[in-house]
Amino acid sequence: MNQLQQPGHDHSSAYLIRRLQELLGPAGVITEASEQEPYLRDWLGKWHGKVSVVVRPANTEETAAVVQLCHATHTPIVTQGGNTGMSGGATPDDSGAQVILSTTRMNRIREVDPVNNTITVDAGVILAHAQEAARQAERYFPLSLGAEGSCTVGGNLATNAGGIAVLRFGNMRELALGLEVVLPDGRIWNGLRGLRKDNTGYDLRDLFIGSEGTLGVITGAVLKLFAQPHARATAWVGAASLQQLVSLLTRVRARCGERLVAFEMMSARSLELVLEHVSDTRAPLESKTAYNALIELSDTEDTGLQAMLEDVLGQALEEELISDAMFTSNQSQTAALWKIREGISQAQVRAGKAIKHDIALPISALPLFVAQAEQALADSGMTTDLINFGHLGDGNLHFNVLLPASTEYEAMKSATAAFNRLIHDLVINFNGSISAEHGVGQLRRDELKHYKSPLEMELMLRIKQAFDPNHIMNPGKLL
Repeated sequence: MNQLQQPGHDHSSAYLIRRLQELLGPAGVITEASEQEPYLRDWLGKWHGKVSVVVRPANTEETAAVVQLCHATHTPIVTQGGNTGMSGGATPDDSGAQVILSTTRMNRIREVDPVNNTITVDAGVILAHAQEAARQAERYFPLSLGAEGSCTVGGNLATNAGGIAVLRFGNMRELALGLEVVLPDGRIWNGLRGLRKDNTGYDLRDLFIGSEGTLGVITGAVLKLFAQPHARATAWVGAASLQQLVSLLTRVRARCGERLVAFEMMSARSLELVLEHVSDTRAPLESKTAYNALIELSDTEDTGLQAMLEDVLGQALEEELISDAMFTSNQSQTAALWKIREGISQAQVRAGKAIKHDIALPISALPLFVAQAEQALADSGMTTDLINFGHLGDGNLHFNVLLPASTEYEAMKSATAAFNRLIHDLVINFNGSISAEHGVGQLRRDELKHYKSPLEMELMLRIKQAFDPNHIMNPGKLL
């Protein structure tokens, strides 16, 4: 039993379900096994659990009522948004004692304030719908990731999601101004303030962002909006080494400033995997290169972005910093490049079983880290199919290892432990992090204790104890 888990009190599931049905009505309670199944399994197929009931409250008040009941009965709660996570943070265990609280019925766009540049939404709003609501008000919400058509704002906040625009706009933490949260005892904390300055004590908002549902249920948020970009310039480049791409990043940043929105990296093997397993994709460059980068500039108006990007990359070509470049001339070509970048997760699922690493390092350390990691894997004698890609502009690598689809569970488990220890030890040597944007969940929970200092773990456990003394909020995750 995890150190934060406690046996539940002797309240029958029948009593609990009856009370939940009284609180939420038929639309808010799912008891049929076939209807529960999509909530019980993560989309990667790595984790599967069991519950007696899935609840779908329609608003904050119903959420509070559910949490109050669970608090009174010591029933553990697993909060779930779009169920698109990478770390098993929203999947229940197999005890059957937990309740899944799905936020998907809480999907209101509460307010768009174009003067204050904010949007207030329910936690269950799908990310793409928040983006569209901003667009209709001639504003821009910049969080963008492959699952934006199904992931929810609440899940994005719970994991402090990143995505492709972090280089310019920051993670979800930087994009959130205020939160509304149902606390573990059912009380509602209303922190929905659209303020950019609020120096009145401890920042409670930041405690809940990235806490993965272990401190409360996020039910609403005030998010930052920006001026809608009306001009873009996009290019795909090839280089012989990762160091060359890092040098190019420095040069593009110096020349283009805040217009640089994305600088995405894919190794040759990553690109090859997508071309093999994702339909309607083709290699952007004629010749194969060891590393590739997808670069995008944007601005509120066309200030010569295309010429600017062509100029800086042209100089890089002349100096042989890069070996080739392809510029898009229309939206269709741009979308085709982004389909390649965003198709890696899908390609890995189709190609085999991936041991995923979501790591962050100082950008300057990336080339040396990759060289040492590749050498360490070679020295270990492990057979590896490395899939190295990520958000080069913010130092976030997905340094993955792909195993055959036929790999048995025990072999996968053993390989994962060996790979993780080797890679994560090296990450810590470079003052990096073993979790950059996917969260800890149950995937990295035990490793967190190994890599965090005893003092950091003690402080996090104290915070958990203060907010959730009955340990009912997403037990077995994060801590």
